[in-house]
Amino acid sequence: MLGAVIGDIVGSIYEWNNVRSKNFGPLFHPNAFFTDDTVCTVAVADALVNERHAGESLKDWGLRYWDNGGWGGMFARWLQSPNLKPYNSYGNGAAMRVSPVGLLATSMEQVSVLSKRVTEVTHNHPEGLKGAEATALAIFLARQKATPNCIKTTIAERFSYDMERTPDDIRPTYRFNESCQETVPQALVCALTATDFEDALRNAISIGGDSDTVAAIAGGVAEALFGIPDEIAYQGWRYLPHDMRETLTHLYKKASIT
Repeated sequence: MLGAVIGDIVGSIYEWNNVRSKNFGPLFHPNAFFTDDTVCTVAVADALVNERHAGESLKDWGLRYWDNGGWGGMFARWLQSPNLKPYNSYGNGAAMRVSPVGLLATSMEQVSVLSKRVTEVTHNHPEGLKGAEATALAIFLARQKATPNCIKTTIAERFSYDMERTPDDIRPTYRFNESCQETVPQALVCALTATDFEDALRNAISIGGDSDTVAAIAGGVAEALFGIPDEIAYQGWRYLPHDMRETLTHLYKKASIT
C-alpha cells in the first residue's frame, strides 16, 4: 500500500503538467503532496482492517481530508450526500484505492470477493469492478512470486486488457483519461515492464495522463514485485499524518508484512 501512496505523491504535481520523459527531476518534487488517491486508499485499508463498511470509511476519511482536493465530481457529491448508494462509476478511482486488497487476500477467489466489497459501494459499473479486481489481482500474484510475464498473461486472459505494449508504445498517443479501462492496463504495463520500484514510477509518470492515479496503481504493483527501497519508503512515510501512518501500520501487521 505504501507503494501506491508514494506513486500518488510522486505523481501529484504532474496530473495537469504531464512530462513525457522518465528523466524528470528528483523523484519527490519539492511541491509534491498526497492527494485524494492516498486518502481513499487509507480508507479502504481502514475498512478491511477494522471490518468497517467501505462506504462509511470512504466518507469518514474523505470528509476528514476534504481540503486535499482533487476529488472527482461525482465522487465529491457522493461524499457529501447523506446516503451510501453507489453511482455506477467506472472511474479509475476504483483501482487507485484497492491495493490493500492485494495485500490481505489469501487466494484469487478472495481477491475477487474483497475487491468487489470495497469497490461496489461507489464504482458498481462492470468496468469499475473489473479495473479494481485486475489491480488487486496483479498485486496478489506479485506477492505470490509470480513473474511479470505470468501476471501479464493472467490479467490479459481474465480481463481482456492489452498487456503486450510497453511504456514506449503507450507514451506517444496516451492522453488524460479517468476511466478504469483507459488507466488500469497502462498502469499495470508500467509496473510489469519495470526494472525496479523507482523505474515503475518513472514509467508511469512518463506516459502522461492522470499521473497521480497511474503512478498509484503502478506503485502498488511495483511494491509487491520489487519492494520499496528504504530511502524512498522513508521519504514517502514523512508525507503522511499520524492517523494514516497508524492505519498503514495496522494493515501491514494484518498482512504479516514487516
